[in-house]
Amino acid sequence: EKGKALADELGSAAIFVKTDVTKTEDIQGCLKAAMDKFGAIHILINNAGVANAARTIGKKGPFKIEWFKAVVDLNCNGTFEMLSKTAWEMAKNEPNEEGEKGVIVNTASVAAFDGQIGQAAYSASKAAIVGMTLPVARDLSRDGIRVCTICPGIMDTPMLAALPQPARDSLGQQVPFPQRLGKPDEYAMLAEQIVVNTYLNGETIRLDGSIRMAPK
Repeated sequence: EKGKALADELGSAAIFVKTDVTKTEDIQGCLKAAMDKFGAIHILINNAGVANAARTIGKKGPFKIEWFKAVVDLNCNGTFEMLSKTAWEMAKNEPNEEGEKGVIVNTASVAAFDGQIGQAAYSASKAAIVGMTLPVARDLSRDGIRVCTICPGIMDTPMLAALPQPARDSLGQQVPFPQRLGKPDEYAMLAEQIVVNTYLNGETIRLDGSIRMAPK
């Protein structure tokens, strides 16, 4: 509902298509809707993700492999299928003066590097996104498509909105500087800079106020 409301607010410059990136048919439907509306796709901000918290072994037994697979399927496999199918459409674009046909910005997490207790599945899935960044950028270089990845730190997103203010403040104080949660607008600013700076390619960028996550 929020996505549709935002698209309605933006008017003819946007459409909203509910998409489950673990389903090939959803991805294809999303891309078709974008192509039908705009005629071409030049930018992909790959931002779907999910997390669950569970230790490798807990009081009731080992981490359920089904949970692990579900996180990896959405965060890693979903990211790759979305970018690969989008890149196929981008490769058909007319190149600009530098030969560029498209830009892909993936979203990982600082957990790719500083995974905390209970984050084995989440960290593995986000590390996979970091790991694919350079080889995918190299794969797509002949097609004039750039690929970068953003690794956000502790961001003020709806995932944290349910926390009481003291808890939110405590999280923000863990950041060396500035001592606050990251803002969604700051993610958007970095994504925009990646799009406009044509020499950024194959790079992973931390957006985290220099935080290094503690074990828990």
